[in-house]
Amino acid sequence: MSANLVRLIAFQGVPGAYSDLACRTVFPGVSTLPCRSFEDAFAAVAEGNADLAMIPIENSHAGRVTDVHYLLPSSGLHIVAEHFHPVDHMLLAPKGATLAGLKSVRSHIQGLQQCRKMIRELGLEPVVTTDTAGAAAEVAAAGDPTQAAISSSLAGEIYGLDVMRRSVQDASHNTTRFVVLSRTPDVPDIDDGPAITTLVFRVRNVPASLYKAMGGFATNGINLSKLESYMVGGRFVATQFFVDADGHPDSRAMRLALEELRFFTKELKILGVYRASPFRADQVAGE
Repeated sequence: MSANLVRLIAFQGVPGAYSDLACRTVFPGVSTLPCRSFEDAFAAVAEGNADLAMIPIENSHAGRVTDVHYLLPSSGLHIVAEHFHPVDHMLLAPKGATLAGLKSVRSHIQGLQQCRKMIRELGLEPVVTTDTAGAAAEVAAAGDPTQAAISSSLAGEIYGLDVMRRSVQDASHNTTRFVVLSRTPDVPDIDDGPAITTLVFRVRNVPASLYKAMGGFATNGINLSKLESYMVGGRFVATQFFVDADGHPDSRAMRLALEELRFFTKELKILGVYRASPFRADQVAGE
């Protein structure tokens, strides 16, 4: 979808969340819609209350966002883009606070885990909150100079907090991958550059079924940048696989690979075909 046609983009969290920051980075000038849960963000798009949703799907430090993998296949929405967003944590506190005077720090559990070195160095008591931006809002509301939050620079601006320290995360590579969801597919032309095809499938419960299902990708030279499994419906014998394949379905190689995949699987669903982010090529070049 053209950025000029996007009027409102939904995200999970409160204003100032990293998802909010990702929305503003990819779609500058477009209004954002905070949603309480991922389900609410999905529904906002499905019901026409938002044009798109910006949803985190995995993080280089914390791994996959489990809820999203369960929600995507049944959402009826389509992945139309991806965005890799560096997580740059700030240590935020009320105006007038000093590093020496801080006693506790609030953030989402992952935010706290990603900044252990700084927390230990300053001798702060970690306090778990529901999200990073919510932690910033709580610290601002309390106005206590002994309390700090680990959150984004955007959250600091929104809630009027001072940045006590910048880039306090332990790992410099901390990056979150987001997918942009729409009610309608927006498949790029095969000649528009590298594409990603995201799909989910279930294999038949027979020996070597996954090996056989994957054979078509190998013989046709299709790289799988992601292959993950997760339980379906609480059944230990029902496993669903989530795949990111490098390539366009209209290419001969991908078409043959998908034909072979269909032969050995059931409930195959393509969740989206979209341009590969330049971030991927940069990572390969840096290897």
